[in-house]
Amino acid sequence: MAGHIVIGVDGSAPATAAVEWAAADAQRRRLSMRIVHVCEPWPHHVDTTKYCAGTLAAAADRARDLTRRVEVTTQLLSGNVVDTLIGESGAADSVVLGSRGLGGFAGMVLGSVGMGVAGHAAGPVVIVRKTSVVVHGRVVVGYDGSEHSEAAMRYAVTQARAREVQLHVVYAWQVPVVSTYAAAYSNLLEDAYEQETETAQERVARWRDANPDVVITDQTVIGHPVNVLIEAGGTADLVVVGSRGLGGFASAVLGSVSHAVLHHLTCPVAVVRPRDHKRRNEIDKPA
Repeated sequence: MAGHIVIGVDGSAPATAAVEWAAADAQRRRLSMRIVHVCEPWPHHVDTTKYCAGTLAAAADRARDLTRRVEVTTQLLSGNVVDTLIGESGAADSVVLGSRGLGGFAGMVLGSVGMGVAGHAAGPVVIVRKTSVVVHGRVVVGYDGSEHSEAAMRYAVTQARAREVQLHVVYAWQVPVVSTYAAAYSNLLEDAYEQETETAQERVARWRDANPDVVITDQTVIGHPVNVLIEAGGTADLVVVGSRGLGGFASAVLGSVSHAVLHHLTCPVAVVRPRDHKRRNEIDKPA
């Protein structure tokens, strides 16, 4: 991965929270910060140059106040917001955005713009709702063994290591829909759950063996992925999910499930999409 974080700002409170989150992340992981603002035209031919420049300057000042020896650069951009941010993600370690915004970033999470960025960015997209004053000391990741969840695990391990906190891995298993004679299949369902649990534990064991410096715990839960993630995220500093998945986490970010998770979780949420194989960071990938 490249050595900088891209932060999209627009002067809103969530964007400021995104700058603050990114500043802490850059400090921990020794990355630089690239703060960008997409300056869209206003009606009546109003010149927005001064406003856009001021937005960038304020964000940069905040980042520099919070960091030491972190390079902070700014860039005023133009064009379609989604396409611009996706383009920025190609050379970045990650993209960090506020949950809601003004101007070009309005509805960034709960509208089509946020879904477009999270679903098509070249790497992790972190959505920050507000600055947290509570530190729980753990990162939570939804992991089902799919390619997208493997990328999520990779990023989650990196975050847990940098923070020196526990990584808690959760897998949601939903009970298959059966006939009205379900009681007759209770033993089969129990066997299926035990098999799912064993498989999930084996997947996590590979990561635990490959990363002995990170404390990794795991849990298989019977339930809907929304409920599982919301409950686990209540005591997490960061929740990480792949942009697509299998089983319980299928479409957990880009469909209706994502809206529920982002509505209820107040902690930052990282949506991770696999990078091109040639550009992946292999440090945390298990053999």
